[in-house]
Amino acid sequence: MRLFHLWLSPFSRKVRIALAELGLEAKLVIEPVWERRDAFLALNPAGTVPVLVENDGTVIADSAAICEYLNETVLTRSLYGRDAITRAEVRRLVAWFDQKFHREVTDNLVTEKVMKRFMKMGTPNSSAIRAGLHNIGYHMQYIAYLTERRRWLGGDEFSLADIAAAAHLSCVDYLDNVPWDAHPEAKDWYVRVKSRPSFRAVLADRIPGLAPPPHYDNLDF
Repeated sequence: MRLFHLWLSPFSRKVRIALAELGLEAKLVIEPVWERRDAFLALNPAGTVPVLVENDGTVIADSAAICEYLNETVLTRSLYGRDAITRAEVRRLVAWFDQKFHREVTDNLVTEKVMKRFMKMGTPNSSAIRAGLHNIGYHMQYIAYLTERRRWLGGDEFSLADIAAAAHLSCVDYLDNVPWDAHPEAKDWYVRVKSRPSFRAVLADRIPGLAPPPHYDNLDF
């Protein structure tokens, strides 16, 4: 399999972690989406990553579609939970982070600070950055609220809810913009996620010309 991705795309990271959790390997292909390559647009007219290409040429685009596909075709374990109520809660939380967190935090920080440079979209919007730094506290409080009541975000078992949340936080953490010390319960949860083997490849990512903070790949920070 091939996975077209970008380093600080939380949606790409979500799929990479899901693949690793399911024991699957894929060749990673960096896709500069800002170039709008015809060959890539033929795979995904939306021009976004991630895109998974199976060995037989089957193409699945969009992280939600890819994760659902993997969950339906790899029967060794479920990324969503064992019962309908848990699966509904996991899907709700995945939507929370992929939509609400992304809109309020990731887009305001990662897109403004990094992606705008690659996409030649002008200078970062300082108001957006301030909004992202303000909004993240609310989400950290919500993670703490969930982990005080459950072993993992979606319930008793590690699920795609944890993967989605950690994927977004890892991108923001690469920029050293996560206030870990102010949210020890959320930090404890993230340490447990970072310690999973499926997360190691993501933490090894390095963006040319931009180094992460020293704690970024430290499993006990």
